[in-house]
Amino acid sequence: MKALIINCTLKPSPAFSNTDALIKKAAAQLEEKGSQTEILRIVDYNIKPGNVTDAGEGDEWILILEKIKACDIFIIASPVWMGHLASTAQRIIERLDAIFHEDGFTDDKTGQYFSYNKVGGCLITGNEDGAHSCAAQLLWSMQELGFTIPPNVNAYWVGLAGGDKNYVEAGGERYFYTNSTLRYMIGNLTFFAKLLKANPIDTNFKELEEIAKEESDPE
Repeated sequence: MKALIINCTLKPSPAFSNTDALIKKAAAQLEEKGSQTEILRIVDYNIKPGNVTDAGEGDEWILILEKIKACDIFIIASPVWMGHLASTAQRIIERLDAIFHEDGFTDDKTGQYFSYNKVGGCLITGNEDGAHSCAAQLLWSMQELGFTIPPNVNAYWVGLAGGDKNYVEAGGERYFYTNSTLRYMIGNLTFFAKLLKANPIDTNFKELEEIAKEESDPE
């Protein structure tokens, strides 16, 4: 099993990242369950804006895309900024949109996206509110892109309203709710990844599209 966790912190390596601290706990648990885990920071790469595979000279998105294609478990970890998802996390979703309009992303026989039979989850950190909203955006987007979203596959920590202490400084690493939901998340991601590997989704898009055409008005 291969797991990929993308840290969407705005800080390039090797700067300290609270999000990275939560990621490391997740990675350790994934390794305990037998997953080979890779962690990367999106800001360490030149990822241009857009919704295409190749955004031109210098664009390094293809390097990230190949890692996503190779994994079984895909986790996006984002800080909260002004109550919203980090722009870096949104950029990942935008670049993955190429699935819907470019060749080479679907199975020749079934028409399934390459993301089928991969599971997705998310981690969120912040020093105020926004965790539920950020998780909702990420998990909805990931299922729309074809990833399987098992139950309870988000874990987060946010500090008190108006507070100035983040995850590590505030002792979030010892916070029961965050630790318990993280273990739910890793347990369910691992279970469903193994389940899908042994029992791949067999939905045939191409066959279903032909049936849908017959029951629809011509465009």
